[in-house]
Amino acid sequence: MPEIELSAGTIEYSDTRTDTGTGDGPDGTVVLVHGLAFDGSVWDALVAELREDFRVVVPVLPLGSHRHPMRPSADLSAQGVADLLAEFLERLDLRAVTLVQNDAGTAQLLPGVRDERIARLVLTSCEALDNYPPGVQGRTLLAASRVPGGLFLLLQSFRVPFLVSMRSSLGGMTARGIPYERVRRWYRPLLTDRAIRRDLARFLRSTQKDTYLRAAERLRHFDRPALVAWGAEDRMMPSETGRRLAELLPRGRYVEIPGAGTLVPMDNPSALAHELRRFMKGEEENG
Repeated sequence: MPEIELSAGTIEYSDTRTDTGTGDGPDGTVVLVHGLAFDGSVWDALVAELREDFRVVVPVLPLGSHRHPMRPSADLSAQGVADLLAEFLERLDLRAVTLVQNDAGTAQLLPGVRDERIARLVLTSCEALDNYPPGVQGRTLLAASRVPGGLFLLLQSFRVPFLVSMRSSLGGMTARGIPYERVRRWYRPLLTDRAIRRDLARFLRSTQKDTYLRAAERLRHFDRPALVAWGAEDRMMPSETGRRLAELLPRGRYVEIPGAGTLVPMDNPSALAHELRRFMKGEEENG
């Protein structure tokens, strides 16, 4: 994967322009942002759906599945990771971006702060408003990070496929299940590298309950098109949260993706791609 050196450390990313040697897609650039302890592969099926029409860029943020530890001085709070995303957009000189977020709430922290490169915002089943940390999974991770050795012990459960499939673990984030080979890819850095665990622990320990409530006040002034695409079968991110999020965005629209839990791009990438295409063509605003 290509790499770029940012202020916090080295970030890996994929870029369909690099893969094909062609220029930007005719309809613009899409940047896909993953969630906690996932990497860019959570978007693989959606990238395959979009790459013919868009330049698609997927950074691997320091949220647990990254392979390069961040510098000890790096700000790995939620806002710090959002600022790193903004720096990534600037360094690659990505403009008029359609920014798409899943699971984590990172993208919500840029409007009103560092949003000059964002033309459109898409939020798919993610942390928002008062649902932070989200669900039993989020609360368990936060609690484990605050007990010496707790995070290391909790992560050992991801070595056991049955435990991973439980509703209180990754099984509760998907409607269709996740191949265990994919889970092994995501969690290998955390299970084998103490510095990566340190980065995740720093992120978790910086959690502030009102992070996304404060971000919501800025979203009220985000005057660009926004789509909230929620998994219809999401058990961790309540649909009511998605509806409230769409209502506070001045140009927001809410849709539900059938057959999808929290991991919308894995559960139903075709339906999500369809909604993204409509959104980027302005069909939802043109009636």
